[in-house]
Amino acid sequence: MSDTQTQSAITPFWRYSLKFYGQSGVSDACIALQDGCGIDVNLLLYLFWLASEGRLVTADDVKMLDDKVKSWRELTIVPIRDVRRKLKGAKTFIDPAKQEALRDKVKVAELEAERMQQEGLYAVTQSGPPLGTAAAPAAAARGNVAALELALGKTFPKASVEVLLGGFASAT
Repeated sequence: MSDTQTQSAITPFWRYSLKFYGQSGVSDACIALQDGCGIDVNLLLYLFWLASEGRLVTADDVKMLDDKVKSWRELTIVPIRDVRRKLKGAKTFIDPAKQEALRDKVKVAELEAERMQQEGLYAVTQSGPPLGTAAAPAAAARGNVAALELALGKTFPKASVEVLLGGFASAT
């Protein structure tokens, strides 16, 4: 997080995401699911945050959330991520150090777009009745991952899911 971000933008969900994502193996598991299964990592993190709050969601809840964030993700996060990835080690006529400096700036923009998406998801939590039903956090975590799988019509690699559930236990 940069010093330029305002305190109002630092939600409990954002703080949880930073802690959870920093757990051993979690970032790699998230990226593997993003690249291999097409998941929205911010949505996945949101589902884990909801689980940490004792909230179990349904596949319909996940579809509703995904519908809310889809336009933002497609307009900002995916194109910015694509540019960042393409810049890494690309052979161009630009000095490699300057190209890498630009890539670092793109990475900052990507992180800010992701933080804004998370801020929007957090606002969903604050603007209406509680999402999902009450459940023990560990059960909610497993259930929320299953709801995401069902909503996407995919089965996630068991190893990635277990890493995420282990990270959830450590972060909660």
